[in-house]
Amino acid sequence: MLAAARAAFAERGFDGASIRAIAATADVDPALVHHYFGTKDKLFLAAVAAPADPDELLPEVLATPADARGAAVVRMVLRVWDGPARPAILALVRSAVNHEWSAKLLREFLLAKIIRRVVGSIDMPVEERDVRGALVASQLIGMVMTRYVLQLEPLASASPDELVAAVGPTVQRYLTGDVDLPG
Repeated sequence: MLAAARAAFAERGFDGASIRAIAATADVDPALVHHYFGTKDKLFLAAVAAPADPDELLPEVLATPADARGAAVVRMVLRVWDGPARPAILALVRSAVNHEWSAKLLREFLLAKIIRRVVGSIDMPVEERDVRGALVASQLIGMVMTRYVLQLEPLASASPDELVAAVGPTVQRYLTGDVDLPG
């Protein structure tokens, strides 16, 4: 079931994949998928081997006022990366760098489960959401790669508060500020 789910999510994305199609590919009844995983969201988290559940992390971020959401997003990312899930997330990121299939799954996880939800929670024109989300993702992925993968100083040893203060305003500008949007 997980192999069928990984293939479906990588091929069609979270929104395009269905429990029924995944079950058919795995040659099982859809009820069995629901029995083992409950919801499509939980199946997706299992398929990408997500070390953290955005449904548990995002409510705090989304409860933050829109004009402070950039710092809240950076703080959440750092809290997850600085926690016990770091080895699993690091393995997922390294795999995504080397394998297109893993990159597709990680990209879909970031977009469907985190970025679109954050961007969609802020009042902005619909046509700006994808590009603003991509800009936010570029900043967060850059911070993660610099701090945790490349371990480039002084970012690698900076405190979370220092990084929130340095990176949060840029993420905030991408979310709500004036930006010459590409595309």
